[in-house]
Amino acid sequence: MQSPPRTENVRSELLPNGITVVSEQMPHVRSVAVGIWVNAGSRHETAKQNGIAHFIEHMLFKGTANRSAEDIARETDSLGGNMDAFTSKELVCYSAKMLDQHLGQGFDILADLVLNPLFRPEDVEKEKGVILEELKMEVDNPEYLVHDLFTNSFWGGHAIGRPILGTKATIKSFNPVNLRAYYEQMYEPGRMVIAAAGNVTHEQFVELVRKYFGHLRRRESAEPEVAPVAQAPLILKNKRSLEQVQVCLGVPCNPLTHPMRYPSYVLATVLGGSMSSRLFQNIREKRGLAYSVFSEQYMYRDSGVLSVFAGTSLVHVPEMLKVTLNEFRSLKETPVPEDELRRSKDNLKGSLMLALESTSSRMSHIARQQIFYGRFATMDEIIDNIEAVRAEQLQQLANDFFQPERIGLTILGRLGGFQVERGDLVC
Repeated sequence: MQSPPRTENVRSELLPNGITVVSEQMPHVRSVAVGIWVNAGSRHETAKQNGIAHFIEHMLFKGTANRSAEDIARETDSLGGNMDAFTSKELVCYSAKMLDQHLGQGFDILADLVLNPLFRPEDVEKEKGVILEELKMEVDNPEYLVHDLFTNSFWGGHAIGRPILGTKATIKSFNPVNLRAYYEQMYEPGRMVIAAAGNVTHEQFVELVRKYFGHLRRRESAEPEVAPVAQAPLILKNKRSLEQVQVCLGVPCNPLTHPMRYPSYVLATVLGGSMSSRLFQNIREKRGLAYSVFSEQYMYRDSGVLSVFAGTSLVHVPEMLKVTLNEFRSLKETPVPEDELRRSKDNLKGSLMLALESTSSRMSHIARQQIFYGRFATMDEIIDNIEAVRAEQLQQLANDFFQPERIGLTILGRLGGFQVERGDLVC
């Protein structure tokens, strides 16, 4: 007898002012993770504002009308919890995790820093130095640098291709006035999803959100988002200080909400998403051409890119590109064998399950589901969708994605006279 499908304890509610509250009750744990998600990532910036979303994320921890930065840290520590934040291309998130008995106090701190930032001139100037050091650290990382060069050129100057941290010039240009203006524009209820997962009831959490955020008034939304148009640039950039050559090539893929997103996940896994993937086995294990090689997929609301990265010696770059293009061609011409398809599905399911074992990851999962899909897909539904992927779907996607004229390529390192032409990218 087949067991009934597992029921997920996920509920959502839209408050009158436009904030969406979503929660997952997990009565078997003793912690709660909460997150305040704002639809205000780096893609919502102008060129002059590049980096402002990330800068504001930092500033919100510098003190409020009620607490100093030290107070925020001390109070969080005294609860035995932790607090964090991140900025992505499309979102900013402020999160905290604490014991269930400390939910009220922990949420009070998190709400305070999101609702009552000060943007004091002296704090802004100090944080410029911190973020400029963060930028230097990233630019000193060749893997970050090649991805930055690739992404900016691939998206043809669209905001989604700009660096989340911004540039030296934009970071130095920020001041309390332009920071406050961006904050007031973007941190409004219609752009917020507030999520919780752990030992908390939905009713309890909704009341908590109402208490702190119910007074906010919804404002007019900003201009509608414009979808980026992928380019296919060939960028070769000399950087003599590097011992290795960094290679990044990619093609446009489907957006997050596309009906074929699950076959797309499996295709990326087959190509370079695991130790048994084609690229890892054929480039690293069999030929010894690179230590690091993998594929990655960045999917946004309205666009996406499937890319391959490798760090190798200049002498190995032609063969590494040839092997990668051969794999593109193979995926177009020949259906993925059943055993390989099975292995990739199981790898994807396992990665997903292991990633969702903590209250923090569950909170993030339900928030993203709400933001991007407007509904919650149960784990059983997600697994069923992965299981339903067929070899012919992967072949169809490969033929859609892997077209020579759509391949973007960036190579960074001590290149000498090395050259690549469009005709070298036949697949």
